[in-house]
Amino acid sequence: MRLDVQESNGERCVQAIQLKAQDTIVFIGDSITDAEHHRQAYAPLGFGYVHFAGNLLRAQRPELNLHLINTGVSGDTIIDLERRWERDCIAHRPNVVSVLVGINDVWQLTMESDLAVTAADPSRYEVTYDQLLSRARDRCNCRLVLMEPFMFCRGRHNPVFSALMPYIEIVRKLAARYDAVLVPLQREIDRKIADIPPEAWSDDGVHPHVWAHAWIALQWLQATALWSNGTM
Repeated sequence: MRLDVQESNGERCVQAIQLKAQDTIVFIGDSITDAEHHRQAYAPLGFGYVHFAGNLLRAQRPELNLHLINTGVSGDTIIDLERRWERDCIAHRPNVVSVLVGINDVWQLTMESDLAVTAADPSRYEVTYDQLLSRARDRCNCRLVLMEPFMFCRGRHNPVFSALMPYIEIVRKLAARYDAVLVPLQREIDRKIADIPPEAWSDDGVHPHVWAHAWIALQWLQATALWSNGTM
């Protein structure tokens, strides 16, 4: 597996992740990644974006026999990821690690502060996330794909959406720090939300409808350059 990079106008541009036979990709995060992947009907990748992205990769290059692993857990915060990082990430010796986490930290601190046992404020979120990425890179020599936490929301005065913004900026900063692929989900949602209302994406503003999971998978494939302009 190789990540090709070039410089454009002084900025680093990620071109492609090149996968090799038997490479392992771990997708880790919260319920959006989880997507009920432990249920027999949806095992092993769930019904969400991991299912779509993973199976498109397999369909494109079946000869690679990629190992795709979903270790998402519903309700997880960055602190929850820290507690299981060794078992659910490092132990798989991944070549690529894809992470999506943050919305539960924001939700708990904003809406359920009395129950926010494992939620991290932005400062702790950044420190913890940074440590997890460092461990994965140093111990597995893996490439990193960081997905922006997101909401399907038009109202900038929504308290959860407002509180989410610093977390998104932290993910962008960490992606630059680790030369990771950034999947700019909130940026792309913001571009489309004027024409596609929040309720078309999700019932609660957070958990995507199945078609929106497929859309997220396309953003992941395009950001990693494993699918560009409709071709893979």
